[in-house]
Amino acid sequence: MRAVNKRREGKTFLKNVKRSRWLYLMFALPFLYFVIFKYGAMAWLVIAFEDFNAFKGVFASKWVGLKWFRAFIQDPYFWNIVKNTIVLNLWNIVICFPAPILLALLINEVKNKAFKKFTQTVSYLPYFLSTVVVCGFITNIVASDGLINQILKALGMETVTFLMEPEWFRPIYVISELWQGCGWGSIIYLAALAGVDQQLYEAASIDGASKLQQLFHISLPGIVSVISIQFLLTIGRILSIGYEKIILLYNGATYKTADVISTYVYRRGLIEANYSYGAAVSIFQSVIALLLVVMANKAAKKVGQTSLW
Repeated sequence: MRAVNKRREGKTFLKNVKRSRWLYLMFALPFLYFVIFKYGAMAWLVIAFEDFNAFKGVFASKWVGLKWFRAFIQDPYFWNIVKNTIVLNLWNIVICFPAPILLALLINEVKNKAFKKFTQTVSYLPYFLSTVVVCGFITNIVASDGLINQILKALGMETVTFLMEPEWFRPIYVISELWQGCGWGSIIYLAALAGVDQQLYEAASIDGASKLQQLFHISLPGIVSVISIQFLLTIGRILSIGYEKIILLYNGATYKTADVISTYVYRRGLIEANYSYGAAVSIFQSVIALLLVVMANKAAKKVGQTSLW
């Protein structure tokens, strides 16, 4: 009887696969991508514990244990790049994290549909620009003969070599991130606001609640779970930051504030071909990120907010 039931289940499964074959085919491509390039690649992290030699291969390279982890932690440059990474991410959290929420709340209050669509489109566009193009804009704007310095000259003020001054790198980077990602980041909050019961606004309006009171007592509580999840994910990325824009903008003069863990790994791991060292630093980042997410998730549970698990 069990064998018959198993056969029937097998036939039913095959029928479902055949009927939905195009959906399975669409699913297969991203599935294979993650299996090969995400989970499959994790096997190569073993080189972090070896003195990896590309000619000998993974299995023939000498096992050195935690040598590269100790080398990274004992590196005189260690605290500087960790500090730069954390500070730059904290700037992003303080400035760039609340900005999409505020933008979504403002767009949600716009009643003119045409203007609302126009505002959304304009705010989304920068996200689709290549990082190289964005960095080109930034370089031209802050160059010695760029727009900002021309304005300073017209006002009779001294020009500033922005990209050569360490103290200017963080503001330039964060402002560019805010401009490029604010509109795109607001999409998820707009979707959450669309799910808030509109009858709550009508009832609040009848009771005499102002727009500001409706925002604080209806809109924000309605999306607080989404905000919590997004914040937890942001905390997990506090030791990792996109290195592409930094590499395109920084130089030797701004290493003091611009050099982060990702760019350091790029130089040591790829440019200097020390793959074991780069893999060790990547594992270090991932472990710290996991610990931060776990702690932030527990903290969210204690204060009663939505958690990841």
